[in-house]
Amino acid sequence: FVLSERTTDMFAFVPIVRSDIAESVVKHHHQRHHVGVASIISNVVSMRMSSSSENNVESSESNKSESSNSNDNKSVEEEKLYDDVYSKVSMEDIVSLCKRRGFIFPSSEIYNGMAGFYDYGPLGSELKKNVKDEWWKNFVTRREDVVGLDSSIIHNPKTWQSSGHLDGFSDPMVDCKESKLRYRADQLFASPILLNNDNNDDNNNDEIGWVCVQEGNDQDMIKDAKKQAKKILKEADKKGHPIQAFAFQDLTQLTEEQMAKVPSPATNKPTLTMPRDFNLMFQTNVGAMSDATSVAYLRPETAQGIFINFKNALGTSRAKIPFGIAQIGKAFRNEITPRNFIFRSREFEQMEIEYFIPPGDDVWPQFHQQWMDNSKQFLLQLGLREDLMGWEVHKGDGLAHYARACTDITFRFPFGVQELMGIAARGNFDLTQHSEGSGKSLDYYCDATKEKYIPHCIEPSLGVDRLVLALICSAYAEDEVGGEKRNFLKFHPSIAPVKVSVLPLLKNKEALVSVARDLYDQLKMRWNTSWDASGAIGRRYRRADEVGTPFCITIDFETIEDDAGVTIRDRDTTKQIRMPIDQVIPYLSKQINGY
Repeated sequence: FVLSERTTDMFAFVPIVRSDIAESVVKHHHQRHHVGVASIISNVVSMRMSSSSENNVESSESNKSESSNSNDNKSVEEEKLYDDVYSKVSMEDIVSLCKRRGFIFPSSEIYNGMAGFYDYGPLGSELKKNVKDEWWKNFVTRREDVVGLDSSIIHNPKTWQSSGHLDGFSDPMVDCKESKLRYRADQLFASPILLNNDNNDDNNNDEIGWVCVQEGNDQDMIKDAKKQAKKILKEADKKGHPIQAFAFQDLTQLTEEQMAKVPSPATNKPTLTMPRDFNLMFQTNVGAMSDATSVAYLRPETAQGIFINFKNALGTSRAKIPFGIAQIGKAFRNEITPRNFIFRSREFEQMEIEYFIPPGDDVWPQFHQQWMDNSKQFLLQLGLREDLMGWEVHKGDGLAHYARACTDITFRFPFGVQELMGIAARGNFDLTQHSEGSGKSLDYYCDATKEKYIPHCIEPSLGVDRLVLALICSAYAEDEVGGEKRNFLKFHPSIAPVKVSVLPLLKNKEALVSVARDLYDQLKMRWNTSWDASGAIGRRYRRADEVGTPFCITIDFETIEDDAGVTIRDRDTTKQIRMPIDQVIPYLSKQINGY
């Protein structure tokens, strides 16, 4: 894990003394909905999950298309290769895989889709469900102090008035007056290009233009800035002239005079409007009439449904503080520029807990730390790579006005380091607001201390879709088997969409197919199991590998002629072991479920 700090620093580039523009060093820049595009990854700690191996006899590889030359523990060279592979993975690779293998599709694709909306396919829906099930088991089913809730998507509009969403749930937006495109103002960064004079006097440098880049991967931003700067220098007939360092600021921090010089990403001309607030809530109407009295909103977060049900959940569950309320559900935000696949979309799913605690400055820090630890451990249990994760501490302007603290867990996606989940100490702001707005008491009486108070809360909030994307990115791997490149997904067995694939060696041998079908039917009662009888066995292994199936079971002639059992192949190592059929289910249960 990497610890960094949320700041309000601008992008700052090292001085550039040649027009070919040397490589640049970027400092952090953070805003409310993103973590920053230039987090420095250091002090990397690797963690590999190990599993015990059974004392089974390894099978002969004579009837298989690949040999196993991997060890249970990856070597340093193999780990380095794995990291090198990830550094070369692009979002295009991820999106292509998701579409090709049935994880995620653009919504309404036959009508050319709709920006910011996606559908989960056969494998994606299984993966997403498995992730949600694991979260629910970890934080609700297996805990005595957390209960569940499933609130409605549409609440009384007064909910959003009291919570502050109607007045303050917005992002800064700019329009391109020529192209009519819109952008998040805090995701565009501009800098003047200043020529160095002969005396190197910073106060007398000539400004010859501005560059404007969109937030993204560090290298892409630098590349874009270089390209724009070279063009401006050439047009000004200043090719080869030294220039001052870039001093990037996001567009919300520029004056009207400066904004008049900033080129639009769409036109490369100064055609952008001044930033203005844009409310992100989707508005609808409830009932037969469409007037001011019927206006309602699709919820932009699941948390408020928990707060307005605080008394109901507390009373019916007979809970005592500290206790939590958990919810998984859809949320909707009319994002100005949905981007980066399912990372930032307009319809998404959240997994949130509001954990209610007593007030006191000596109380919340320990609970906040506990939920940070719990959250980190959960993500690691799912198989997320620790070396791609980090901590991001909000401070100053990065904190909401009511929050005591907020720490994000970040993930290094192919498009940059971004927020994966947040753990916030929210104080008693929400319950206080809803108590005042509704006129209903939302306080709590503590039998032990004989005190009445409005509880404070710790909020671990996690986006399901972001986590699914992070897990796919984290699992993406390449290696070589039998001299051929292999692409595969290293999903942890607990979340893999398909747990096991059953492969009769030949589909036209009834004896093989009969045994395989019987085993398939047994496995299907316990786990999502696939059947694949077509093609060479090696090709079938590759198909299973690419969708992250952790185990393949092959039924061959030794199975039926020598009563030698079946072979079980491990996806990550490609090692195969042979075991009696009656031991298959106990073995897989231990590997998949841990018992």
